[in-house]
Amino acid sequence: MAEEGIVKIQYLVSLCAVLAVGAALTAAPVTVLGKATEKTPGSPRGLQEQGKGTSYAPVDPQEDIASVIDRMKTAKPEVMKRQMDLLKERYDLANRPAKDATMSRGKPIQEGIRVALPKGMTWEKLQAMSPEEIRDKNALPGGFFPLPHPNHPEGGMVFPQFHIEEIQKQEGRDLTRFDLDYDLPAHLLPEFPPPLYLTTRPDLGDVSQGKLVTIDNYYEFFNGILNPKQLEGLRLLVTTFPQQQFNQTEDRRTVRPSRGVTCFECHANGHTNASTHLAGDVRPQELRHRIDTPTLRGLNIQRLFGSQRALKTVEDFTEFEQRGAYFDGDHVIGTKKGANILERGSQVHFMAEFQELLDFPPAPKLGIDGKLDAAKATASEKRGQDLFFGKAKCAGCHQTPYYTDNSMHNLRVERFYKPRMINGRMASADGPIKTFPLRGIKDSPPYLHDGRLLTLEDAVEFFNLVLGTQLAAEEKQDLVAFLRVL
Repeated sequence: MAEEGIVKIQYLVSLCAVLAVGAALTAAPVTVLGKATEKTPGSPRGLQEQGKGTSYAPVDPQEDIASVIDRMKTAKPEVMKRQMDLLKERYDLANRPAKDATMSRGKPIQEGIRVALPKGMTWEKLQAMSPEEIRDKNALPGGFFPLPHPNHPEGGMVFPQFHIEEIQKQEGRDLTRFDLDYDLPAHLLPEFPPPLYLTTRPDLGDVSQGKLVTIDNYYEFFNGILNPKQLEGLRLLVTTFPQQQFNQTEDRRTVRPSRGVTCFECHANGHTNASTHLAGDVRPQELRHRIDTPTLRGLNIQRLFGSQRALKTVEDFTEFEQRGAYFDGDHVIGTKKGANILERGSQVHFMAEFQELLDFPPAPKLGIDGKLDAAKATASEKRGQDLFFGKAKCAGCHQTPYYTDNSMHNLRVERFYKPRMINGRMASADGPIKTFPLRGIKDSPPYLHDGRLLTLEDAVEFFNLVLGTQLAAEEKQDLVAFLRVL
């Protein structure tokens, strides 16, 4: 009997402890992807270390869609004003095209340094300072800090207005979000629609005929050019599938239930329209990187994929996008919203086979080794090439003929500033980023993984500072001239 009494007492003590913990959790606020919310009574959430929140998005929101739309539409003007104020503070957003440089289909390239310097600072003064001096004096230009999403606490896919209008015209499908708009001006983005080149048919030039490839016209354009597997792969790349913000649920971000998005919604014509999103593999929300959609051109020569470059084949990446990236890296919410599980042996293979046919644009001044043909290049371009492979240290990562080393490098830009919150984005360490190919780089503004650099001139200033190469003003101009011909 004594032993039985002890067991009962131990049980009662344990039960009281469990009830006390449960009561505390019921009353405590929780953090959902970095955003503090009140905990729903009876919810199992909340058992995380203080400040880390939960890795999961709420699966069963209690607010009806009409209320969500009304609340977020009301907040939208202030959300967008905050973002546009930040951009105007950081950059010169004017439409100032170069007179003698265009993208592959003729859109003028925007020229000049657009990143604003702190008051009283010059680029010469800045590059003479050490990272520690720049950090301690808060002298780093705002445009060199990580760029937040248009609404970083909310996140999700956002498309430029020109793409939204073309999809409405062709398919009657609306990619407008009721809670926010795309932020960067159209003249600073890639040409639209971009040309589409195939490694298998270089004789055809732009196979898209200057139009946006969609489900309405892909067969007309590509039947007789692609084999049946490739044609089916392209069909899947322009077929809509549910995505986190574009679906039928009450936590979508479209007024009407949406059929979803396509792979070519961001990678327009296998290139990019600079649509933006947040990296799905980082938590909490404020540490997630804004993603500037990279081009798919030259995918066949690349060996690392995904925002953390953990995927080693195009097939892996294609499957991961549908299963995870479309749903902010949360397969749980993807199950609810209709994740499309591709069949690896056929669908994934077909999609990957087409993507690996996407070619870089023509570069008539380059020889077969990827370097300048001396007979065709200007004196400035030749000097720029010498700098690229010498003093500027570019070739340490960007190696010929495609100007990538298929690796990752940590630039440690955080050496230059103290961590801070910027419009919901915690500016701290970015970590390793992929060495993107520079072939055709003039067609792919803005630059860096999050699009914080608007022009090639901005990119040259950024890397001159980060790498400590001490380039003179004339040398920077020559380097830009070389980059434009790649």
